[in-house]
Amino acid sequence: MSGGDMAAQAGGDAQQQQQQAVGGNRIQVSSSKKPLFFYVNLAKKYMQQHGDVELSALGLAISTVVTIAEILKNNGLAVEKKIRTSTVEIIDETKARPIQKAKIEIVLGKTDKFEELMAANVGDANAGDGEEQT
Repeated sequence: MSGGDMAAQAGGDAQQQQQQAVGGNRIQVSSSKKPLFFYVNLAKKYMQQHGDVELSALGLAISTVVTIAEILKNNGLAVEKKIRTSTVEIIDETKARPIQKAKIEIVLGKTDKFEELMAANVGDANAGDGEEQT
C-alpha cells in the first residue's frame, strides 16, 4: 500500500476525493480504521520527508487527531504551526439528506531536535534487537 493510499483512510468519499487533490503530507485520520500509533508513526515519516504534516479528521476522529498531535509534541518531535476548525456538509446516505460534521486540521512542523530524537529512537530500537531476554 502506498503512502497516498494509507493517508486516505478517513470516513467519507468527499474527504477521500479531497485527499487526492492535495500534496503528500496530509493524513486523514479515522477513529476506527487504524491504531493510534499507526498514525503517529506515519506522521513522523511525513515530517521526515516533507518537514511538516497536516492531520485532518471529521467528527469522532477529532479526539484521535488531537491525541496524535499531543504525543508528537510531548516527545519533542513537533510544534504546532496551524489549527483550523470548521464544519462540513456530508450527505447522509441512509436518510439522503445533508448533515453537518465538525472538522479539524492541525499542521505540525519538525522541532530543531527532530532529527536527533529520531536517530536516538532508531538507535534504541536497534540496540534491543541483538539482546536475548531470559
